[in-house]
Amino acid sequence: MKKILTVLTLSLTALISTVAVAGPYFDRDNGDDFPQTRKERGYDHNRDHDDEQLRSEQRRVREERGVQRLKQHRWQAGYVMPQHYRGNGYKVEYRDHNLPKPDRNQQWYKINNDYILVNSSTNDIIRILGF
Repeated sequence: MKKILTVLTLSLTALISTVAVAGPYFDRDNGDDFPQTRKERGYDHNRDHDDEQLRSEQRRVREERGVQRLKQHRWQAGYVMPQHYRGNGYKVEYRDHNLPKPDRNQQWYKINNDYILVNSSTNDIIRILGF
C-alpha cells in the first residue's frame, strides 16, 4: 500500500511540474516577451480580401453555368422532374394559361417557356407543351 501511494505521489508531482514549466509561447528573436503582431508576422489583410473575392467570383460563375445548363435541359415524357423545379414558384393554374385540365394527382408547371404536366405522387413527366 505504501509503495502504491509513493508511486501515485511521484506521478502527480511529475505531472504538475511539467504543466507548471509549460507556459505561453513567446517569440524570443525580437528581444521582447510579447508575440509579434499580425503585421510583423507578415499578415496581409488584402490577400484575405482578394481570396474572398476570388471565391465569390468562382461561386458566381458556377451558379451561372448551372442556370445555363438548366435552361438547355430538354424535357421528355417519362422522365422524373428534377427536385429543383418542384416548388410552388413553378406551378401554374391550367385555367390561367389555357391548358388542358389535369387529372387527379397531376400538376402543371411552367419552366423555361414550356408547360410540363407532372404526376404529383411520382414526379414523372406526363406531357410537355412548348409555346
